Amino acid sequence: MPHRILTLSEATEYLHLSERDLLHLVKRHEIPFRHQGNEIVFPRMEVDRWASHRLLGMSDEDVHAFHQQSTAKVHDLSARHALIPELMKPGFIAPQLEGKTKSKVIHNMVDLAEQTGMVWDAEGLLEGVKEREELCSTALSGQAALLHPPHHEPYMFEDSFICLGRSQQPILFGAEDGSSTRFFFLICSQEDRIHLHLLARISMICYRSDALEKLTDAEDEHEMLEILIAAEEDVITHHAPVNDR
Repeated sequence: MPHRILTLSEATEYLHLSERDLLHLVKRHEIPFRHQGNEIVFPRMEVDRWASHRLLGMSDEDVHAFHQQSTAKVHDLSARHALIPELMKPGFIAPQLEGKTKSKVIHNMVDLAEQTGMVWDAEGLLEGVKEREELCSTALSGQAALLHPPHHEPYMFEDSFICLGRSQQPILFGAEDGSSTRFFFLICSQEDRIHLHLLARISMICYRSDALEKLTDAEDEHEMLEILIAAEEDVITHHAPVNDR
């Protein structure tokens, strides 16, 4: 499964430690690690537990410094900047998403996200999406749902990204108007600011363009991505705030 084992370079980035400091911890057996051939690798779940205990023992100053290093990757969130080309790839789209129930769709969308290799904590993502849906359905009127976990942390994902699934048939997902849903966006954000921006942007695409109609007839994930990119450009051109044009 993606990212269950971290390489040395991945572990230094993940833990925000220099390679020298990390190897020093390895030498003293102060961090979980394994030998994989001639390489040193790190089981991510064990490293997570180690990091949690390490943070509990830090001073306030050290914790603050670690938090500053653990911030989300920066994206241009101006109203005129297109995010779909940055945050989606054909492999993030499932044109034939399986599932006839809400629970199955949620599981399959999280599986799709995990297959991108961008998810550090798939179990946490699944539980978060379920928790959010229990509060209130994320289904919009008009066949789309905007799945997302209720909390957004830099260390849950490698970067912010979006997945899209098109179910083989519309299902009842809890839209207020009682309409069925066929398109499922899964918004994986590293922080609240980009999450809110993406919610607004995708909602605009759904409501202010003919993207969903075109997505219905799209042949594959490549065509679906092209439709979304064009729809976002249209939204930016015609609906961006005047003072940001």
